[in-house]
Amino acid sequence: MDAALNNETLTITPEMVKEHGLSEDEYKTLLDILGRPPSFTELGIFSVMWSEHCSYKSSKIWLKKLPTQGPQVIQGPGENAGVVDLGDGDVCVFKMESHNHPSYIEPFQGAATGVGGIMRDVFTMGARPVANLNALRFGAPSHPKTRHLVAGVVSGIGSYGNCMGVPTIAGECQFDEGYNGNILVNAMCVGLARRDKIFYSAASGVGNPVIYVGSKTGRDGIHGATMASAEFDDNSEEKRPTVQVGDPFTEKLLLEACLELMAEDAIIAIQDMGAAGLTSSSVEMADKGGLGIELDLDRVPQRETGMTAYEMMLSESQERMLMVLKPGTEEKARKIFAKWELDFAVIGKTTDTGRMVVRHKGKIEADIPVAQLAEKAPEYNRPFKLQPPEKNIPFDSERVKHPDGLSIGETLKKLMGSPNLSSKRWIWEQYDHMVMGDTVQRPGGDAAVVRVHGTQKAIAVTTDVTPRYVAADPYEGGKQAVAEAYRNLSAVGAEPLAITNCLNFGNPERPEIMGQFVEALRGMSEACRELKFPVVSGNVSLYNETNGEAIPPTPAIGGVGLLKDVKQMADIAFKNEGDFLLLLGHERGHLGRSAYMDVILGRREGAPPPVVLKDERQASRLVRSFIRKGRVSAVHDISDGGLLVAVAEMALAGNLGFVFDNLGNETYPHAVMFSEDQGRYLLAASEKNAAVIVTTAQFASLPVRIVGRVGGDAIVLPGEAPIPLDELRRIHESWLPDYMAGELAIEN
Repeated sequence: MDAALNNETLTITPEMVKEHGLSEDEYKTLLDILGRPPSFTELGIFSVMWSEHCSYKSSKIWLKKLPTQGPQVIQGPGENAGVVDLGDGDVCVFKMESHNHPSYIEPFQGAATGVGGIMRDVFTMGARPVANLNALRFGAPSHPKTRHLVAGVVSGIGSYGNCMGVPTIAGECQFDEGYNGNILVNAMCVGLARRDKIFYSAASGVGNPVIYVGSKTGRDGIHGATMASAEFDDNSEEKRPTVQVGDPFTEKLLLEACLELMAEDAIIAIQDMGAAGLTSSSVEMADKGGLGIELDLDRVPQRETGMTAYEMMLSESQERMLMVLKPGTEEKARKIFAKWELDFAVIGKTTDTGRMVVRHKGKIEADIPVAQLAEKAPEYNRPFKLQPPEKNIPFDSERVKHPDGLSIGETLKKLMGSPNLSSKRWIWEQYDHMVMGDTVQRPGGDAAVVRVHGTQKAIAVTTDVTPRYVAADPYEGGKQAVAEAYRNLSAVGAEPLAITNCLNFGNPERPEIMGQFVEALRGMSEACRELKFPVVSGNVSLYNETNGEAIPPTPAIGGVGLLKDVKQMADIAFKNEGDFLLLLGHERGHLGRSAYMDVILGRREGAPPPVVLKDERQASRLVRSFIRKGRVSAVHDISDGGLLVAVAEMALAGNLGFVFDNLGNETYPHAVMFSEDQGRYLLAASEKNAAVIVTTAQFASLPVRIVGRVGGDAIVLPGEAPIPLDELRRIHESWLPDYMAGELAIEN
């Protein structure tokens, strides 16, 4: 131990340890590792590296059960982002992460820096970002903070992505009182690279220069990782200073400078300074390479005076990277970053000591064995309690009886104008979804599609989860989230490749919350394995609760698929008068936990719809085949709201009406029209192609039936007045803009 360790000015007290989020046992482990009390800087380093946000201490034993391999997988979990093969030397790099706590406290900057951080994860791997997505959950529309939070988050996402020149092309947004005290902002980024130009974070070689590039370091974001690892209370507004401040224009320069340097033979390792900033980036690079690292903080570019070692190591200032370069390439790299007007500094070197040594003003502020800091991070098998699954509600039960006097058509209008099923155009029109010129399917469909520039290939992307299903049965809900992502990609004709995830749950120290997590991952694992749809990256966000009230369990899934020929792409819009519409898949009349039950009956009861993975795989395979062979003019999967909502969405997208032949069940038409049975698709096709589809589906033992024909300017239901598309569009499009303008009377 170096005698010059600066450990004289501050005595570490139990209160300090608690404030840093370390338990008594964790602090004892820290003492065993160091063999002495830590300096204040060392306490901060252990605090952030052992936080839930950085160490995954409550989740890692369960994450290991997820399937992460497949012939398409080049890089699975463990790097900045996952990588899958697109053929011809092209790869897709993608990841999803949360920025929930910061976005609740400071919605604009919280959401903006979430977008910036996930883009850095992608271009750190050598990929140029080509698409952003988001999955948003807000509180009840009647909650006094909801409108303010929606405005700030949407503005922050749009501002950062638009300034970066990266299209935001897909996502989802829902409202639920369960998010009143803790909104969710999950950001996903997808990038493209060449297979022989992927960059990784493991340092190698002794004596190689450690380089700091990007923005200067300030005091913003200190303890951001720790804040993200604790639940909120009534004083959460006081945490506003821990929210980082983003600068997308600087990030754009950083992107271009990094990609330019990556074209040279200079970089050994590269790591984004994300959560825990300089601490996590330096520790992870050294640990993955089995090396030590020395840092001289006097050389760190700083934008504030008098910064301490503690502040610099824990700062989460944005738009910064850490690199290990090949010796002799420093000047070449310096010139590139100077051209882009970014800071560049040699702040340390790799060593063979296996230790992280941090110096500041001539004194050693930290001297920690890297491997032990990483490997002895806590790993908990927390107690969990499984909730008894709710019982199925038969479609002929009084509990789901259609309200007397309410027609099927009026029910459709109520659903289409409800907060969660209404159009989200107000949101995505604030995002530039066409910049870069390669977006070939815009927001609003089952999945967005972006071309691999200069080729006929394209990637399809989607985000999916239905929290009310997960809350009722985490196992089935976890399966369904993966299966719906798989369906949405298949519905545009893409071969599903892999997923990323963002696992948003409450306090894992509560057995019932841990039980939700365990069962949701069991369902996800089963679906990924059966569908050959592996997990290649992701994020866990726990402690999403306020004053002991947890959010609904929300394991968001981001899916990526490949279209080998973008001309073989489907969308949801009706195109041809006279086309038949076929319903493919099993009809069971499942209304439990449906949007119908929620919006029309005002209750959330029963089991969610079961997911039969064999049927999902078989139906999706058929749908992709029909699309490739040009047998369908439009495709839509059936999800929230059921059959009639899906038909209405197809009609509005194509501005063509639809005439139902029959309701399928005259006694229980609501079960036919609004059930949310899984694994089902709607396929629009000519009479000739419809006959082929019916024969093929029957041969595959999958139910199929014709439900009606495309045509006219209204939705026509048997025995009811037609619903003009203009009226339905007005209902569907108006709720969100009217709400944001304060023009709606919202009931509690």
